[in-house]
Amino acid sequence: MAIERTKNPFDPLAFLAKVGTGKTISVYRKDQIIFSQGEVADTIFYLQKGGVKIVVLSDQGKEAVVGILEPGQFFGEGCMNGHSLRIATSTATEESLITSISKSAMIAVLHDEPKFSELFVAYLLTRNSRVEDDLIDQLFNSSEKRLARLLLLL
Repeated sequence: MAIERTKNPFDPLAFLAKVGTGKTISVYRKDQIIFSQGEVADTIFYLQKGGVKIVVLSDQGKEAVVGILEPGQFFGEGCMNGHSLRIATSTATEESLITSISKSAMIAVLHDEPKFSELFVAYLLTRNSRVEDDLIDQLFNSSEKRLARLLLLL
């Protein structure tokens, strides 16, 4: 009687927690830059532990914080939709453990592993909803209501 071997189920979080082909894990100290605006965009990042701030600098020199990230969030995914250069700078806000995944490795795992694709798409949809809510808030609410919403989110 032959023993049937079952493939271990793919675990997206375990995948993100291990070094592998096209994937590295690094520790960043507080205030260390992960990537800078204008650099080549060829890697996606996943925040395992710590915190990251995303900042955009305008041509006039004005700086705007466009995101404060927590563990479990991806960033730098703009390279997946055709951005060849980074449109923002990311900086660790505390000691952080971050997985970096090359664009080609990300495309391969999205293609080959439905559970990872589900995780990534769920993240993108949640982020898209948050951006829409922020835009509506900015367009239609008073500064007092925006501040109240921001404090509730924090």
